[in-house]
Amino acid sequence: MSDLLTTEQIEQFRRKASELEHPKELVIDLLRAVQENHCWVPDEGVELVAEIIGVPPVEVEEVATFYDKIFRQPVGKKVIHICDSICCWSRGGEELAAALQQKLGVKFGGTTDDGIFTLLPSCCLGACGEAPAIMIGLKTYGNLTPASVEEVLAAEREESR
Repeated sequence: MSDLLTTEQIEQFRRKASELEHPKELVIDLLRAVQENHCWVPDEGVELVAEIIGVPPVEVEEVATFYDKIFRQPVGKKVIHICDSICCWSRGGEELAAALQQKLGVKFGGTTDDGIFTLLPSCCLGACGEAPAIMIGLKTYGNLTPASVEEVLAAEREESR
């Protein structure tokens, strides 16, 4: 399981769990740590998290599948979340989504052939004042057009190399 969490991480999380009245509080932190190390959370990751916090794997799975930024299947190095809320859609989000799909050569849920980008819709990114918006990792890009998103993709692609 060394590719899921390091020995040090496992020990650190076990120590934290032993200090908490409700160790399940750590489930999101643990899932994010697994994902950070492995790029997604495989079944073995769910089982490891469950073992660390002392709950059945199904309870970890419930949390993992609820959050759209915890990935239960392989994704690209960079995940593009495009806001598909009414605010973004009314300000050009639909055109932006079509442009992204065309430029990347994938539909929603797909990953580019080079494995760099996965494109996913997201119900809201909280960037309504900058609609239409996308989020890549922890960065939010707003006021995008089909033309301006090309610059974002180029910069993010370069950063991933």
